[in-house]
Amino acid sequence: MDFERDLLASLRTEQIDSTLSNLDSLTPRELLNAFNKADTEVPKAVSKEVGAIERALLLIVERLRQGGRLIYVGAGTSGRLGVLDASECGPTFSVGSNLVIGLIAGGDTALRNPVEGAEDDSEGAVSQLVSLDLNRKDAVVGIAASGRTPFVCGALKYARQVGSLTVALSSNKNSLIGEISDVKIEIDTGPEVLSGSTRMKSGTAQKLVLNMLSTGSMVLLGKTFGNLMVDLQVNNLKLRDRALRIISTATGCSMERSEELLELSGNRVKVAILIELLGASRAEAEQSLTVAGGQIRKALKHGNQAENS
Repeated sequence: MDFERDLLASLRTEQIDSTLSNLDSLTPRELLNAFNKADTEVPKAVSKEVGAIERALLLIVERLRQGGRLIYVGAGTSGRLGVLDASECGPTFSVGSNLVIGLIAGGDTALRNPVEGAEDDSEGAVSQLVSLDLNRKDAVVGIAASGRTPFVCGALKYARQVGSLTVALSSNKNSLIGEISDVKIEIDTGPEVLSGSTRMKSGTAQKLVLNMLSTGSMVLLGKTFGNLMVDLQVNNLKLRDRALRIISTATGCSMERSEELLELSGNRVKVAILIELLGASRAEAEQSLTVAGGQIRKALKHGNQAENS
């Protein structure tokens, strides 16, 4: 127990920033400036791990192309951030809720309320993964600021047994979860402004990396056209307006024409764009998109080649 306590105390995320020992004496403006200054260090720390993030991204996309899933596993803040990133992929990229999944120690109750001891339950993650029928096509990203959370360790060990891709995301170098994973991403965010509060700099770093992994995967899978969000779900007024602007930007047509194209396409932005740019029917646009694996740029190339042949 003493060894474990000493080990945890040695983690960078548990260190005390001596320059902020007067935190409770700062004025509101000084306090906010301290937070902001600390936060500016996070992107710099993330940039040092871009190579590892790239390796993880390419391997994740490989699994997704094989029909696998991207599964985040974490406890506390780390788990909540994983669930958040997973839940936003559906409306942003029109993917099913079973493509990107977030698991948190203690289950959904832990999203709002702490579940005592859940992060120390290494078997808890295993039971959740078993219920998902985890398989070798899947990619599991274990998220833990300390790099040694039992719930996450258990998930990664089980994932390796199954043959899934394993990725470790932590805020400490030489992490335990890094040792048991295929790829380790270790963002050294250093001591927190509020000592040990890893929902701050560490959590910000995790959010940035998860954004990179999920959005990067979707770009590589053809969910965008340029930097336009062409696979969004048109299920409310805000998203409908965004869809119309995307169609107009991608094709150069008027907003009125965008309305017509969106209706012709059955509310599928990609199809609407191809109808206009290829001068095609809905069926022809859908066929081109299918042949191109859902990628607009490839569909345009295929459509133009067919027209010129």
